[in-house]
Amino acid sequence: MAVARLLLWVAAAGVVTSTLFLCLVLLASLRFRSRTRKAHTLPDVCPPVSLLKPLCGMEANLESNLASFFQQDYPIFELIFAARTENDPALGVVRSLRERFPQVPVKVVTTGEPRHANAKVCSLMKMYAGASYNYLVISDSDVRVAPTCVREVVRPLLQPAIGLVTCLYRGVPTGGFWSRLEALGMSVEMTSGVLVADLLEGMKFALGPTMATRRDVLDRVGGFGILADYCSDDYVLGAAVYGAGKNVMLSDHVVEHVVINRSFRGSLQHQARWMKSTRFSRVWGHLGSVLTFSVPFGVLGFFAAIQQHRPSLGIAFLSAACLNRMMLALTAGWAVVRDRRSLLFGWLYPLRDLMGFGFWCASFLGRTILWRGDRYRLEHGGRMAPCMGTVLASKNAVVGEALPPTVTVDHLS
Repeated sequence: MAVARLLLWVAAAGVVTSTLFLCLVLLASLRFRSRTRKAHTLPDVCPPVSLLKPLCGMEANLESNLASFFQQDYPIFELIFAARTENDPALGVVRSLRERFPQVPVKVVTTGEPRHANAKVCSLMKMYAGASYNYLVISDSDVRVAPTCVREVVRPLLQPAIGLVTCLYRGVPTGGFWSRLEALGMSVEMTSGVLVADLLEGMKFALGPTMATRRDVLDRVGGFGILADYCSDDYVLGAAVYGAGKNVMLSDHVVEHVVINRSFRGSLQHQARWMKSTRFSRVWGHLGSVLTFSVPFGVLGFFAAIQQHRPSLGIAFLSAACLNRMMLALTAGWAVVRDRRSLLFGWLYPLRDLMGFGFWCASFLGRTILWRGDRYRLEHGGRMAPCMGTVLASKNAVVGEALPPTVTVDHLS
């Protein structure tokens, strides 16, 4: 009975901390909405922009995702795509879109095999070399945006003190139960954590799906090369910009992040990789995040109360925890990022919260991650080292042998 009583106290403490976290999210959400209204008072000046889009094979909804960038309501911009080879099927989608939108300047860079652990950053380095303009928007291939995206994320960069703009995102499932749960986590868990971090200490990091910066800022921090061996390259870039004396701003523009994992295994691997990379890049923040979960403490309180023959108390614990998470889904998922699914399926979020705790626990089981079919070992600070069997181009090259060339094409045929 003494153990059950101790567990009951632990559960009570967890419910209290998760409730405090909910209150912080409510406060941060009100602050975000208020700041959103003020953002529209900035001058509507539109400097030319280069949009950098790394590609790697076909993905769900790839054509509609990429098309949203061709359809930007912006006077002067270019799209630069990068793939490892000219035969990448994603470039076939680019060719099709180029025919539909002939007025949009398009460049394609083929990179060859990556020379560093982070293949995406290797692509960014190549695209940056071919960019025509000083204002840059970096966005993943699984992102879909509104026509006003570029206008809204670039506008704050007209202020010299702001060095990087990043965006919240809502998850978009592509079919199946597990895809829906992962999308809920993107809209609710990610949004909640970012809003509270911004409230308590300001933005000292960035979110990878969509970022905007200037050439002078990027050169000041050492360029994309400083990110080449990190898993959480977005976090490192934001921290570098902040460390260089420039502000990182959370935009009022919300993008859509398409969940490409439909199976339980694929979703599990993706979320476990993200949680494990967070463990290595933000050690103390990751440890403290256990106090933001609610349902695991509700479940613990339920069983501890049952052991003490107090079923009513156990039901109260579990009910309070589930209600907490449904309110979180409404606050962060619906009120902030306007994810309609958070409104319709908020009742599912307690299950996602329980799974999130499982991913948190799993993040302490080893340091190996699977990324794009290759295995990497995470080191201190979030650096990646390829495991045996993962060969980088720089290590596979014979002395004196040229690495695969970079090819820039202005007009796709």
